[in-house]
Formats: sequence, C-alpha cells, structure tokens
Amino acid sequence: QVQLVESGGGLVQPGGSLRLSCAASGSIYSINTMGWYRQAPGKQRELVATITRGRSTNYADSIQGRFTISRDNAGDTVYLQGNILKPEDTAVYYCYAKGDSMFSKTYWGQGTQVTVSS
Repeated sequence: QVQLVESGGGLVQPGGSLRLSCAASGSIYSINTMGWYRQAPGKQRELVATITRGRSTNYADSIQGRFTISRDNAGDTVYLQGNILKPEDTAVYYCYAKGDSMFSKTYWGQGTQVTVSS
C-alpha cells in the first residue's frame, strides 16, 4: 500500500511561480519512479516529468523548460517547481509513483488544481 498526498496548488498570475509537493507513505521501499501528470479540462492526461530513485529525470516536450522536478534524500517526497507559468498550464496536477517493473502497480494522488489566470 502506497498513499500519495499532493499540496501546493492554487491560483497564480501569469508569469508567476508555484511549487507542488507530493508526499508518499506506506510501502515506499517498492517505489522507483515518481512524477507528475496533468489534465486540463477536455484534454487527455499528459506527462509533465518523472524522476527515479537514482534521480534520473524525464520531461515532456510541452513544458518548454519551465518546470523542474526534484526528490528529497529519503526518496518519499517529490516536488515540481513551475516558473513563468502560463494560462495553458492550468490543469489538475496528479502525483504518481511506480516500482521497477513494467507491470508494477501505479499509485496516484487525488490531484491538486493549478489555475494560472489574471
């Protein structure tokens, strides 16, 4: 059992910054990859970024270098720093965690709303 709890979402003006956090608890020894997806209204859920236990990162092309993912030393908390945010970044952001195997169970947080608007 793994539980993921996101925090840090909210309203931010265009050009502003926001930092999301995701804390994992439970059987965290089984987790290799953690990361973030986002889903805007009427659109398919898309990858934002991932980070492994070894701190290897992967970013979606769509974020255009404005997001940075990181992970704490214990490996149970992942962060997403967003800078120069745009209205197009408005979405529900979901934290996820997964083990080493392709067939390992994927765990999802409940999501946190990010709204970029004047």
